[in-house]
Amino acid sequence: MMRTITSYAAVVAILLVGCATSALFALTSASAQAAAATTSVAVGPQYDTTHVYVSPTEFDPFVTSLLATFGGTTSKKGVFTVTPTPSKTMSQLVLTAVGTFSVFGFETPIPYPFGSERTGYLVTDMDSAISAARETGADILVSPFNDPIGRDAIIQWPGGVNTQVYWHTTAPSYAALRAIPETHAYVSSDRVKAFVSSFLAFSHGKIISDDLRAPGVEIGRPTDTYRRIRIQSTFGKLTLLVTDGHLPYPFGREITGYEVARVSETLSKARGAGVVVLVPPYKADDRNAAMVQFPGGYVAEIHSLMREQSARRAASREFEEDASDAARRR
Repeated sequence: MMRTITSYAAVVAILLVGCATSALFALTSASAQAAAATTSVAVGPQYDTTHVYVSPTEFDPFVTSLLATFGGTTSKKGVFTVTPTPSKTMSQLVLTAVGTFSVFGFETPIPYPFGSERTGYLVTDMDSAISAARETGADILVSPFNDPIGRDAIIQWPGGVNTQVYWHTTAPSYAALRAIPETHAYVSSDRVKAFVSSFLAFSHGKIISDDLRAPGVEIGRPTDTYRRIRIQSTFGKLTLLVTDGHLPYPFGREITGYEVARVSETLSKARGAGVVVLVPPYKADDRNAAMVQFPGGYVAEIHSLMREQSARRAASREFEEDASDAARRR
């Protein structure tokens, strides 16, 4: 009987893998055909920013906590109109080795739908970006408008995920990132196919993995599994979490996941800067990960790759052994 159950489980596993592979091939093939009909407008992941909205009183504490946690530099803070209708916001760019942040502290009510976009993507040409978005199935929530340094628009992917696209009159020049952050997007199983097809075609990206039984601890449900899709393009990394929406706080609130060398060291720096650890470190998918909340309310995932830590430890041991051998020879 046990042999029969084991055989049945093996067959189910093979069928699941086969279904995932077939679905992955179908999505990738269809999106590749759609992408061929559009122009790639991506510039690079260091130019793609996480948009963070905080109150004016929390603006400086938030920026300070980011720098204390990740290091980096900032642009000069100023007050600008960054929407097509009258408004005023403090604005500052924070550039770190693990991701770029656009920070806004509105001094006036925030015009709709600003504040709902998760990220901003720098594009090579605004008109081409809007055309590509429409052709690949995205909705244009905010038509292109001028800002103090260029043009902007907000597009919405199937499933309700909003992204701002922007273009600068004078092209910016930022250093390459040490680790590319992951945009987190939560969608339903009803809209995942449409989202993936649209986003892949627009970004000219590719699916890195499609796990139908990813560990539920990643969404706060350790006894369950869920579907996780990882996508990579010139825009950067996107982790798509396909759920039923039954998510314990703070899962679903995080916008971006940041890769660091060691989670424990980063959390130590973060705590010293007033960051609250909402979900203590846990292990899943060859990662150590945790969820934190920065001053001002911004929620983020922080993770390190265990295989890289193992490689660093092995390299350190090899160096120590070589040094020891050299000392004995002397």
